[in-house]
Amino acid sequence: MGYQLSEKVRGLKPYTPVAGRCAVRLDANESFVALPPDLRRKIYQAAKKADFRRYPDHKAAKCCKAFAAYYGIQPGCLTAGSGSDELISLILNGFFSRGEKIALAEPDFSMYEFYARGAELEMVRYQKRADYRIDPVELAALVRQENCRGLIFSNPCNPTSQGLRKMAVRNLVRSLPETLIILDEAYMDFWNQTLLTEVEDYDNLIILRTCSKAISSAALRLGFAAAAKKLTKALGALKSPYNVNSLTQEAGTVILKRQDVLREALTDILAGRGFLAGALAKLEQDWAGSPWAFHLLPESRTNFVAICFPAKETQDRMFQYLKSKSVLVRNLPGILRVTVGAPEENQLFLEAFKSAQASGLS
Repeated sequence: MGYQLSEKVRGLKPYTPVAGRCAVRLDANESFVALPPDLRRKIYQAAKKADFRRYPDHKAAKCCKAFAAYYGIQPGCLTAGSGSDELISLILNGFFSRGEKIALAEPDFSMYEFYARGAELEMVRYQKRADYRIDPVELAALVRQENCRGLIFSNPCNPTSQGLRKMAVRNLVRSLPETLIILDEAYMDFWNQTLLTEVEDYDNLIILRTCSKAISSAALRLGFAAAAKKLTKALGALKSPYNVNSLTQEAGTVILKRQDVLREALTDILAGRGFLAGALAKLEQDWAGSPWAFHLLPESRTNFVAICFPAKETQDRMFQYLKSKSVLVRNLPGILRVTVGAPEENQLFLEAFKSAQASGLS
């Protein structure tokens, strides 16, 4: 018969972004803010210093130091990774054994299930409330009831844009001392409820952060795991020796040191979010009772907004209509996710979105 694939990889399909060209791409939650020319020149200068004959620094020490300085934490609590995706895979495969239970709060980032399946973990699913919020008391009760060894969730959440305040997350971590909590704060730059400065107070908490959203560096594939000493030591032993390449380390260090640039970019993204959310909230009222009626999930804590339609067919029609207008957003189960773009991109999206009402495609 020849070699047979293992059951866990049979039927897996590779991640495939939407193909084709669109004038406005608001589907990937990247930053629309380009790095300024002077900073790009410094990146190129730093890259020239890289010794291509040698392996990179296995600890990515300079990069971790720059990240720690930006966020006001100790570099010794950090592990750098090739994007937070690598770190999620590393944690789920390294900290858990086959068949152990891990809790997921749904809906959430789809890759949690992908990596949990690859690690052959049993998934326990917590269903969020109708408003897509987490009830931390209910979640903790489920984790205890099912004897879960781990819990992973994003805060703020992708794809719902909703967030759980740090007091609630803090209480959740404290209430589950025997459970490893993997807290994905990929979008926390856009909110102020991080537990990052407290992470070393807990021996059951790993916080994930990324440079792909607010830091305009998705191309670098650079992420960080923050944790107390015992967990950080274990992560260092589990990861591959040279997992973050030298060019990424050099560029990441230069970018993270430019706090002025990063904070200005964040201000621009938040302003764009306010504009987009405000315009859609007005449309939500204006379109109430119409064939295109929708609900905008309130108080986005991310760099995107989440739109819900009463019927899947309506959501799919809107997605295809926008695409026909060369505007690409993300079509997810129950949610149309729209990344904040540059001002002109937000305007083009809104014009296309509004024109659906007069299109006759109700």
